[in-house]
Amino acid sequence: MNEQALRILYLASEVEPFARTGGLAEVAASLPRALQALGHEVIVAMPRYGHIDPTRWQLEPSNINLNVPLADAAEPATWYSTRLPDSNVQVWMVENQRLFGQPEVYLGDGDAERFVFWAKATLEIARAQGWQPDVVHLNDWHAAIVANWLRTSYRDDEFFANTASLYTIHTLAYRGVFGQRVLEMAGIAEYGYIAHSDMPSLHRVVDLMSRGIYYADMINTVSPTHAREILTPAFGEGLDPLLRDRRDRLFGVLNGIDNQRYNPATDSYLAQAFSHDDLTGKQACKTALQQQLGLELDPNKPLFCFIGRLNDQKGLGLLAETIEALLSHHQFQWVVMGTGEARYHEWLSSLQQRYPQQVALALTFNEALAHQCYAGSDVLLMPSLVEPGGTNQLIAQRYGCLPLVCAVGGLADTVENINTYAGTGNGFGFTQPESQSLYGTMISMSPFLV
Repeated sequence: MNEQALRILYLASEVEPFARTGGLAEVAASLPRALQALGHEVIVAMPRYGHIDPTRWQLEPSNINLNVPLADAAEPATWYSTRLPDSNVQVWMVENQRLFGQPEVYLGDGDAERFVFWAKATLEIARAQGWQPDVVHLNDWHAAIVANWLRTSYRDDEFFANTASLYTIHTLAYRGVFGQRVLEMAGIAEYGYIAHSDMPSLHRVVDLMSRGIYYADMINTVSPTHAREILTPAFGEGLDPLLRDRRDRLFGVLNGIDNQRYNPATDSYLAQAFSHDDLTGKQACKTALQQQLGLELDPNKPLFCFIGRLNDQKGLGLLAETIEALLSHHQFQWVVMGTGEARYHEWLSSLQQRYPQQVALALTFNEALAHQCYAGSDVLLMPSLVEPGGTNQLIAQRYGCLPLVCAVGGLADTVENINTYAGTGNGFGFTQPESQSLYGTMISMSPFLV
């Protein structure tokens, strides 16, 4: 370990492969590995949800039992340790059957109590282990209260006296807004609400996201463009005045992916391996995907895919206004994998029934199928209206699948329009979040797909 090595306690509510609902889990699995590879000592902390099998994941129980104060009571905390697969990164999983015995990651009602408990237990486990972190890396609202504690109730605690906090905003829309009772549970009621002249709502609610922003030593989001976007009312989700106040501590650090995990040359999910230097296997992957999903076996028909949540934020509204006209007048195929709003489930099911040779639908998330879609498709459709960082476009590029994106957030930072004259570019983008822009972009790119 070099002289600049840090001890980093990395708090995330979900970590792949143990628990996943979105992109946070993937980052929480990949970034700690990368940090450890740079010479830092990293421990990842998460809850042990009811679906996480101790035997399957080789969880080792601790002989330390804690009682974590919550308001005027105390909750027992036990914990397990394991490693991120194929790494030496240690993982602490906090257990409490009442709060985390359910299989679901998020429950809605009661989540404030659950994640305040988990955050406090994690700090006390570090103390019990004598493991003093130089940095606590806090992800989204679930861990934000730690930054608050380090500046208030833990301010004079010698164990954490030299601990700095980094707060990462993955999804600003999920702010963790609760009532005054949260301050009592967290033991910081005496410090009251946050006061801000341009945000009167903070005088009446406990907004945990805002507390992470207000108290953290440093703040970052997952792309440089999104770090600028959230300073504006259009993307700031009502927190832009507070973010502008702290803009000297706010940075954008672009998301990345694990290139070992996403490697078409070694990916066991694929029908045939391929690489940048030899793309012959990609055609075999396309044929296998068409056959698996019941699409017409035609190597010359452009194959598009969409992988993600089926909601407005991911651009499903734009696709609903666009895709059927394209299917009626142009020969291409479309594979959709994901879950989300019922109205989009119904629309996509109807579309598949009317265009069975052109549309394939999987209302689920399946890791193997995701890899096969990236490898077998020509184009990834990702017309997100908001995309703080995004990883799907990076994975697609890795598999020779060109991303077609709305140029927001991390998509603007990672996708450059193809210029055949200059020999540059790695995808297709449009700047106006309108169905006509998406339609025009899809039509204009057809020469690249033959």
